[in-house]
Amino acid sequence: MVQTGVGTPMAPTPLAATAATTPPANRRGRPGRTRRSIRRHWQLYLLVLPPLVYFALFKYVPMANAVIAFKAYNVIAGIWASPWVGLEHFERFFSNPVFGTIVSNTFLLSLYALIASFPIPIILALALNEVRSRFFKRTVQMVTYAPYFISTVIVVSMAILILSPRIGLLSGITGFFGLPATDYLAQPDFFRHVYVWSEVWQTAGYSAVIYLAALAGVDPGLYEAAKVDGANRLQKIWHVDLPSIMPTVVVVLILSVGSIMAVGFEKAFLLQNPLNLSQSEIIATYTYKIGIQNADFSLATAVGLFNSAINLVLLLGVNAVSKRVTGSGLW
Repeated sequence: MVQTGVGTPMAPTPLAATAATTPPANRRGRPGRTRRSIRRHWQLYLLVLPPLVYFALFKYVPMANAVIAFKAYNVIAGIWASPWVGLEHFERFFSNPVFGTIVSNTFLLSLYALIASFPIPIILALALNEVRSRFFKRTVQMVTYAPYFISTVIVVSMAILILSPRIGLLSGITGFFGLPATDYLAQPDFFRHVYVWSEVWQTAGYSAVIYLAALAGVDPGLYEAAKVDGANRLQKIWHVDLPSIMPTVVVVLILSVGSIMAVGFEKAFLLQNPLNLSQSEIIATYTYKIGIQNADFSLATAVGLFNSAINLVLLLGVNAVSKRVTGSGLW
């Protein structure tokens, strides 16, 4: 009932009564629309099904086995029948004398790789975007893109041959100028440089494709407006290209920082030797030695969980800072 200005009650209008008694149409029709969408686009849902099954079986289901980090895992007893030990394996790792060295080596190597490899693909993409010769542009793209398809084992073999103190290309060049040959892989201080710059050479061209795709979507009208305003090439890059690809740059940066502790195992392990162990021993190689070679699966899992927790904290932190500063993030 609704009161009028003189106090006379009025009956509710039919429209108001209908709105009050009838549930929203979208609530009743949502399951039906979902079923119609599945029937209409069943080919697309079928196409998505194999990746979902793959991730469910090989990514999410194995997460349950991470419980062995809190157990004294015994192969005979199995995962679930092994006794609980709580945080004992984490305490063993934190109290290990090599804990600080391993964590610092992993962080410094990954940070060095991020600083060196992150801006180079952006610069390469911006430079290729300014090239007018299609032949030259495609040639540079092919030359920089091809190393990505070389396996890590081949890349490490090439690095070992080039840096060999006896038959290496670098020792031949230094010997030509009368300088003594140096075994770079035997010196801990050179390990990070070899690892990072071989990684840059291998991945720069592939990473630049992402930014080239973003640059292809820039509105040509922005370039015309900049040209009318008298902007040169550098000013176009600074005021048109960079702001246009900034959301892509932010997303790639967040993902890179989020995996800053997940340094690749293969290359570090293959470049590692007893002489450079003081800087080449990282969490990935330490986990392999503890878990596979020493068969201490519980401790290795605890180390892996610790590493994943750090990456998660970094990912959440960088995403929050990015959303506050730039207004864009992963979510």
